[in-house]
Parts: sequence; C-alpha cells; structure tokens
Amino acid sequence: MNILVVDVGGTQVKLFATAGPHSARFDSSPTLTPEQLTTQVRDLTRDWPHDVVSIGIPGPVDRRGVSGEPGNLGDGWVAFDFEQAFERPVRVVNDAVLQALGAYHGGRMLFLGLGTGLGSTLVSEHVVVPLELGCIPIETGETMADVVGSDGRKRLGQDQWLAKVQRVIDVLKEATFADYVVLGGGNSRHVDPLPSDTQRGGNEDAFEGGVRLWEDLVEPHDRPSAKAWRVVR
Repeated sequence: MNILVVDVGGTQVKLFATAGPHSARFDSSPTLTPEQLTTQVRDLTRDWPHDVVSIGIPGPVDRRGVSGEPGNLGDGWVAFDFEQAFERPVRVVNDAVLQALGAYHGGRMLFLGLGTGLGSTLVSEHVVVPLELGCIPIETGETMADVVGSDGRKRLGQDQWLAKVQRVIDVLKEATFADYVVLGGGNSRHVDPLPSDTQRGGNEDAFEGGVRLWEDLVEPHDRPSAKAWRVVR
C-alpha cells in the first residue's frame, strides 16, 4: 500500500509519500480552506503513487471527521469530504495525534505540540488518547496555550517563555503519569535545555504516524492484536 501523508500546520503544509520517497511543502495561512488544501496537494502529488491518504488537522477530530473549525485556518473543515476530493480512502486525525503516533516507542508517552497553541496527546500501550490540555487555565487567568504558544513567546520573551514551558511540561508529565514527554511543533526547537525525560520530535514523526494510521490502526470496538493502534475519538 502506497500512503500519502498530509501534515497541515498553521504556517506550512508538509507532504510525504511512502512510494519514492517523495516530500514537499507549501505555505499555509489563516485563510486556508480544505478546498484550497486539496487542490494544492493534488497538484503537487499528481505524479506520486499513492493508494490512500493520511491527514493531520490542527483542530478537533472525531470518528466522523473534523468536528470543529481549526482556529488558525480558514473555514469549511467540518464535514468536508476528503475522500471525494482525493478520490481515495482517507483517514483524518488531529495533527498532535499524527505526530504522537509516529513518536511513540513504548511505555506511557505525553506528546506536546508547541506551535500556534498547545497540541497534546497521550499514548499508552498503543492506545492513543487525544487531549486538549491547552485549554487548562493557569494562575494568571490565561490558558496554557496562551502562555506556551507562539503569542506567549512573543509577549514574554525567550527566557520567561522557556521557564513557563518547562514548568508546564513538569506539571503535565506528573498529572498524566507519563514516562517521557515528546515535544513537537515549530517552537520545540526553542526549548533548550530540555527538561528531564523529555525529547524533541520532528517532521518525521508525523510522516511515520501517517503510515501507522494505515498499517496498524483498528477501531476502538474491535479486538486488537498486541501491536495494533487504537485512537480514542
């Protein structure tokens, strides 16, 4: 099976195909619609062999598809028919889920995506649980996403932002009983030094996650094998 992976971010859309391999990227924007996305992806991947498509969206996703409009993209994502647009089977998950799937290597892992906001996913024993930890309020009345996201970094400056990020990582790791934390997103490169039991992920995690969506994924009501993935949606 040849798989096309589409990782949709607030600033860039990254593409990868298992046949080749091929990779490409193009700019995203706050006005990007799913129609514009699928048109650009199809134009760029016209000559890439692919049988199925994996998509990571920076917004809420349930078993029916995108269930809420992403805050950093245009409108029209809810109930959009990606299978019709790509003329192939498509599986859609939250972008943090896509990266967490690829980054997981055993135990209980907490994934935190440091980008426009704060993406979050917990993985344990091949069960993937999407989270919305960014909405948790902190003592200032802001949310965690307000503080550790891109706007928070611009407002606070690197030193204060880094201290807040390190504190958030420590608190969330303890709260979720995670064995380790993986940081993704464009701002993860600014976290230096890394807190203990924390590692930095990369674009390759999203691509690996997109592959795993098709190789091992089963639905929650199915009886999985020991190595199958289950995404709680």
